[in-house]
Amino acid sequence: MTTTISRLYDNYSDAQQAVTRLESAGVPHSEISIVANNSDNWYGSSSGKVDRDRDGTDDRAEGAGTGAGIGAGLGGAAGLLAGLGLLAIPGLGPVVAAGWLAATAAGAAAGAATGGIIGALTETGVSKEDASRYAEGVRRGGTLVTARVPDQDRARLDALLHERSVNLQERSAAWQKSGWTDFDAASPPLSPEDIGRERELYGTGSRR
Repeated sequence: MTTTISRLYDNYSDAQQAVTRLESAGVPHSEISIVANNSDNWYGSSSGKVDRDRDGTDDRAEGAGTGAGIGAGLGGAAGLLAGLGLLAIPGLGPVVAAGWLAATAAGAAAGAATGGIIGALTETGVSKEDASRYAEGVRRGGTLVTARVPDQDRARLDALLHERSVNLQERSAAWQKSGWTDFDAASPPLSPEDIGRERELYGTGSRR
């Protein structure tokens, strides 16, 4: 039997390190997924090379810019991060993603209240409340790492995700104080300026 473990990170680099820890612990690339907000276009910038997995090759070439490359390279030596691609997920807007969760969420009907990222998460056993929080976290500029792991390894592998992750309960409580109630897949994505204000509010800085 398997179980799903997830964590939200304010910065892509923190999430990237979490993925690396899971891979080093023996979790297959096919069982890990990463979804990172790309509203500020950090991944699609035309200047310079995007090499988040540090393998010397531009990730945009590896990941297929349209998102058609989701899952590409998952079995390669470079790991999950070599399969990164650009795509849109209902309610989140532009994201950089790879893995099973991203592929499932991208294939859901746009605007469906139970589809998209929420449906993809709840289908694997994540509570609807937590799924809504994770989705809202990505919408506000964060990065979500999710893995399917054997039940007996959950505690050990979950601990690997804990470092530098967002306290989901505290963060959602702060959102609720400003009027947030639930993730709405039909709501427009946040602008780069909005996300910048979110990061300033929580002192998270840039994902770079």
